[in-house]
Amino acid sequence: MSQFLSNENDDSMLNMSLSLSEGESDRMPRVTRSLSLRESEPEDKFEDAHESIPVATTMNLFSSLEECTTGLYLFLNNRFSDAINLIQPWSKNSPYHALIYSMLMVVKAILTFEPQDIQIGINAAKDALKTCNNFRKRPRMTTLSRLVSRQGINSIKEEELHAEVCYAECLILKSAITFIQDDSLLSFFKSGMNFGSSFQIYKDCQRVLALMSDNQSKAHRHLDGGVKFGLGVFNLMFSLVPPASLKPLNMVGYSGDREVGLALLHESASEPHINNILSVFTLLFYYNYVRVVVGVEKVSTTATESLFLIYLERFPNCVVLKFFCARFSMLSGNFETAQLRLQECILTQNEWKQVHHLCYWELMWCHIFLQNWKQAYKYANLLSQHSRWSKAIYMYSKAIILALLPPDYVESETEKMRSVFLHVDSLRIKILGSSLPIEKFIAEKSQRYGSTTGWFTAQPLLEFIYAWSGFRVMSKKIELISSWLAIIDRGKDLLSENQKTSKEYGTDDMSLLNLLKGLCLKHLGKHLKAEHYFIRVIKKEKMLKYDRYLVPYSYYELGMLHYLKGDYTSAMKNLDHIKNYKDYSMEARLQFRAHVALEQISKLEK
Repeated sequence: MSQFLSNENDDSMLNMSLSLSEGESDRMPRVTRSLSLRESEPEDKFEDAHESIPVATTMNLFSSLEECTTGLYLFLNNRFSDAINLIQPWSKNSPYHALIYSMLMVVKAILTFEPQDIQIGINAAKDALKTCNNFRKRPRMTTLSRLVSRQGINSIKEEELHAEVCYAECLILKSAITFIQDDSLLSFFKSGMNFGSSFQIYKDCQRVLALMSDNQSKAHRHLDGGVKFGLGVFNLMFSLVPPASLKPLNMVGYSGDREVGLALLHESASEPHINNILSVFTLLFYYNYVRVVVGVEKVSTTATESLFLIYLERFPNCVVLKFFCARFSMLSGNFETAQLRLQECILTQNEWKQVHHLCYWELMWCHIFLQNWKQAYKYANLLSQHSRWSKAIYMYSKAIILALLPPDYVESETEKMRSVFLHVDSLRIKILGSSLPIEKFIAEKSQRYGSTTGWFTAQPLLEFIYAWSGFRVMSKKIELISSWLAIIDRGKDLLSENQKTSKEYGTDDMSLLNLLKGLCLKHLGKHLKAEHYFIRVIKKEKMLKYDRYLVPYSYYELGMLHYLKGDYTSAMKNLDHIKNYKDYSMEARLQFRAHVALEQISKLEK
């Protein structure tokens, strides 16, 4: 986080993107209709007019933008119920109210995973689409951009364009929340169609904006910012999809450029409009999670760091920003600081306690990295008891940590390590009739570790850390990598001693530890030694019985090792080998990683 706190001189990027004055975000504006936006005003003005927020009696485009912005500010100050109560009354009569209300309801449903909240989220998304549709212009047999190019910009009203952008965003929300409830193949295709329709609307609105003159109303910036946000998200998302999966999308005009997507999101996040905070959250999620798993870009994140600092200064108590602040500390190797910030995040609000579960997950990982097994078990246990996201993963987390604790650490037989392992399979979630790949992987591992003996006690945890890119998270803390390397070496010694009695899994287990040893050596800068261990795994390919994923993943790590050394030809050669392997654990994840790596290397070679 020290790197982030050193960029305070870049405030000019966003000095007008939030209309709150200094200290105003703590008080939170209470808005009346008399504060409607006017064309002559240089910036939005929000004042503490009332102790309570009155219900509006009239609403136009400008006042709806004002009130919805206030609702978002309430949300960013952890006043979730106040935000909902402000936005909901006009959610069936204003496109922006419909959008923001459905967004809040969908976020809540995803956090809780409660059937009742999911149904409320679905209903809100459906109602939002109806509301936005009532305000849209729907030309027959042509697109909006063609209509405007033929009949002129006066053929479409400003409110209709805003409704179009709101409709596109609502389509994404409806696709996401509906698929959570109904994971049938039909629902999958419907969600895909909605996604495609949303992308086309954004592209069409972009063409219309290009035909408009610069002298537009004050609400125009919200329109422009919303289009940048939507196209930024789609470009970023499509850029992460492997070519084989992207071919059907390319046929209907879907393509993505990561650099374009990130640039659009940065522009959107740096400008004063209602979707800027969503652009910030998207960037934060990408750099803190997606890039950790699949990213290899050697790019500066200074712009995002500056944006984060500015928003954090504006909303210092925002639980979401506090959470990302803790995540930044983790990625910098400051795990003790991250724990303090996560605890502070938990204490910040109690209204949406599901946010606590995000913190429990990260706290569990902090304690795992620091090898504090009892504390790690505490948070894994809390998640298994209170969170609905993935009971299987939480139960497996408990089991692999219990393997490192004394046998008498838990008293109940159902809480003993083997019982917990064998319970994982019954907790899997089914989507389109199939388990989530990571849940399928841990279910298979659970059966193995729950029904056999002779395996190294830290082995399941080491494998789990690798599956969640944990070694990359720890890479800034060299002493931690060295500590885990010592654990891996102890495991190798133990497996060597037991080789005669563990013929069934011996080669697989030793290959796993060789892969992880190579990974640790790579992070320690010992590239030649690391290469040796990756190659050892590849040479054992025909002897592996179960963990066939180890070979393609070793090719990936070997490719990335050559990438770090600047040998792009060897890097691409090893990454290309991955295409020869099919039907192994965590296949899709590796395909995404290899695609991003190959794309980045191609750019560097050019």
